[in-house]
This record gives sequence, structure tokens and C-alpha cells, in this order.
Amino acid sequence: MTQDQALAILKSGANVFLTGEPGSGKTHTVNRYVAYLRSHGIEPALTASTGIAATHIGGMTVHSWSGIGIKNALSAYDLDRISSNERVYKRLNKAKVLIIDEVSMLDSRTLGMVDSVCRSVRRNGEPFGGLQTVLVGDFFQLPPVSREGRPEFAFRSSAWEWLRPAVCYLTEQYRQDDAAYLSVLSAIRTNSVDEDHYRVLESRVSSQETAPKDIVKLFSHNIDVDRINDRELSRLAGVQRAFAMQAVGPEHMIESLKRGCLSPDHLCLKPDAAVMFTRNDPQGRFVNGTLGTIAGFADAGFPIVKTRNGARIEAEPMEWMIEDQGRTLASVKQVPLRLAWAMTIHKSQGMSLDAAMVDLGSAFEYGQGYVALSRVRRLSGLYLLGCNERATQVHPDILAQDRIFRDASLEAEDRVAHLSEAAKASVEHNFIAVCGGKAAKTEEKAFSVNAVREDHPKAYARWTAQEEKELTALFRAGTTVKEIAQRMERKRGGISSRLKKLRLTAN
Repeated sequence: MTQDQALAILKSGANVFLTGEPGSGKTHTVNRYVAYLRSHGIEPALTASTGIAATHIGGMTVHSWSGIGIKNALSAYDLDRISSNERVYKRLNKAKVLIIDEVSMLDSRTLGMVDSVCRSVRRNGEPFGGLQTVLVGDFFQLPPVSREGRPEFAFRSSAWEWLRPAVCYLTEQYRQDDAAYLSVLSAIRTNSVDEDHYRVLESRVSSQETAPKDIVKLFSHNIDVDRINDRELSRLAGVQRAFAMQAVGPEHMIESLKRGCLSPDHLCLKPDAAVMFTRNDPQGRFVNGTLGTIAGFADAGFPIVKTRNGARIEAEPMEWMIEDQGRTLASVKQVPLRLAWAMTIHKSQGMSLDAAMVDLGSAFEYGQGYVALSRVRRLSGLYLLGCNERATQVHPDILAQDRIFRDASLEAEDRVAHLSEAAKASVEHNFIAVCGGKAAKTEEKAFSVNAVREDHPKAYARWTAQEEKELTALFRAGTTVKEIAQRMERKRGGISSRLKKLRLTAN
């Protein structure tokens, strides 16, 4: 499914599970939807399963938003107490749309508690109290922490079953464009890693001595990260400067922000220190993951970073905030940098890196290797210190579930394709009205099937049995997707989707 198709489903007000491989544009699609809602005067509730993920989207943890905190079960008394909390009561009743990012790291029990609280506080028996609920994540990445030894994935929750979200499985790739590397990542997702894939990885085996010195190193354990960063900083001869984090707000919210903030509470820097930006710059000068070195310090005392492309940027403090309906509840301010000789794989989730040294010799968790490898854009940017068998494994329960998600996404894609533009506009208008929204001053350019059909006359048209027969014959004859699309006057994405539905595999 394309991002535009997923956005159309989101704008209809449907409950959605937005998924796809790393680099497929999940965050970008969510950001487009949030901008669309805000253009209509609707402020969505932005939440995530972890503090780190929450800071990426400018929201709060779903635990804080719902009032459940660290509980792993809710009694009738707990529900009554949460419902009596004025702040939680107002927050949940003002909400119209609930977005939960990194849902893959949320266990089924917690998702069920959030659902119970929403229904109780909003006095609405519908799933999540009648809120449009958007779940975002990729279950091939790090699983939820398990107390009993086996992760209880969110999709196993009765709340998920009652919600029945439309699955939007994004299939375009915007991070990696290296065919050999994509083949390895795809093989991990399908549990089909073979000797050829291992040879690709082995071709990138390196050592700390031979790998470039100015790239980030990813490790499974915190102890390795701290050891390397402290060691490398101590080797530099310059004068050390320290930057303390400033915080405003309730202590428990501040602690949540600090846990999620990639910049440390106490940041120590020296000239020539390897650093990484930890936020996206509104002006576009850097993004979360941009690497560089400290070139010096400005007159105001803030560090000047020389990025790998030669740009010099003064890193002034930025804020991480917890907001609710446009009001700031808590914030921390820090220079948006961290030492970047090394970091944990867990904290790298969500980042895109030009290059990284990765040690998977001690990988111990399903999905850990996949997360680390998929951070790097191209094979040439990967420097592998070690790789054990667990590093190429994903949780077996996810393999079967992924097939279900893909099939469900194809069905959702077909339903959208058969809607007229007038029907789409009517559904979108009705949802905005139900949410109490208003007409946008500047509407996002509408998706137009007619415009697409100027180049692809049969795009989004219903497939006939004869066309499917022709498609199968062309594919089995070795015709490329591009050639098939030209011959059948359809979009390449539509050809690929139909091949998947017919259980054929496009090269």
C-alpha cells in the first residue's frame, strides 16, 4: 500500500494499524495525518509505548496519557480512581483521535488497560471509548518486555480484536536503495536467510581498528556503550565543557522525558568529540541521527558541530515537551547532542544512519539484529564486528501474523480503490464534522484517481478474471513489473499488489 492510500483510509475516520518495513514512511504518514487534523482544528492525542518513541512524535507515553502509569492490572477501584482524576478525565473526553506509536513494544495487557480506561472515562462502550484509534509500528522490531518469558504482543489483546483496525501495510522503501542489502533484510523478515545472505553480511565484517573512526557504534548492552564513549572522550586533550539539562513540570513527567530524551541529563563535550544530533531541526539543517564532530564552541558557549557533509552548525538548546491539547505539561531543555562513538541498538530504533559499526555478536533478543541492520541506509555503510545466530532471527509468532497483516492490507487497498472521489470526500467531511472540526484554510491536495489515469488508464479499476489470467501469464513468462504495467496500462504498485494477492512474487 502507498502512503497516499493509507492517508485516505486514515482520513475516513477508520481505526487503523499502520505498519511496514523500516524506511517505508510510517512516521511521515502519521505526520501528514496529524497536520491534516490540525488544519481542521482537531488536536490528536499523540502517544507512544516508550518515552523515546514519545519524544520522537512530541507526545507522551500512553501510560501517562491514560493514567494507568506503571500498573500491570486494573481493579474496579483503579478504574474509579482514574476516572475521578480531573486531568485524565478532561484529556480523554477532549480527545477525538488517539495515536499510539511503536505499538509493537506494547504488551497486550497494557493495550487492554488503555481500552478499559477509555471506555470507562468516556462512558462509551465502543472500543477505546469511541475514539478513532491509530496503532503504528512494526512487529518485526523489538518485542515488548515480557514478565513471563514469552512476549504478549498487542495484536493478541481482546482490545485489538474488538477494535478490528484496517491494516495499512506500507510497501514503498525510502531508507534503503541497495538491492543486496534489501535482500538480506527481507530474508530476515521471512525467516529465509541462507548462505548467500550470510556471505553478504560477512563481506562487511570489520574491526574497531579498521573501521572509520567517525561512525556510530551500535551494541546490544549499555555497559559496552558507556565504556566506549567514556574512553574515547577521555582520550581527547581539549578542555571539557558540561551542559546540564533544565527541567520544568511535575517530577514524574520530567523523569519520563529524561528517559525518552536521547540527550543525556549531563552532557560533557570536548573539541573533536564524536556527536550525534538527537532532534530534527525545524530549519532542516540536521535530523535525529545526523553525525559530526565538535569543531569548537560559540561565543555564547554552545557547541559548534561540523557535520560529515562539511556544514558547521551551532547546537543551541532545544526542548522536549509533553503536551496535552496544545498545552505544555512538562518540558526539558538540553543541547540536542549526545556522544556518538557508541549507542545501544534499543535507542537507535527509529533512526536512519549513513554508516554504523554494529556488534551483533551478543544479540540476545528477537528482532535486535533486524533493528540494528535496518538503521543503515546502504550495505557500504555497514561495518559488522560480529553476528550470532539470534541476530538474524525474528520472533516465530510474527512470521505467521505478518502474512495475515499483508492479506488484510491488500483487502483494504482494494476497498479504497473502488470508492469514488465523491464518496471519499463525503466520508472525510462527515468524520471531520463528527469530531467538531472546521473547514481547513489550506486543504491538502486531494488524491485524484482521474489524474493518475491520465498516465495509467486502468489504475485502481477492478481486476477482471481475464486480466488476472493475462497478468499471471506475463509474469511467468519473465516479463518485468515495469513492462507489465505499461502493457496493462496500470501503475507498477497496482501490479505488485495484485501479484502478491495471486501469491506470486515480483523480482
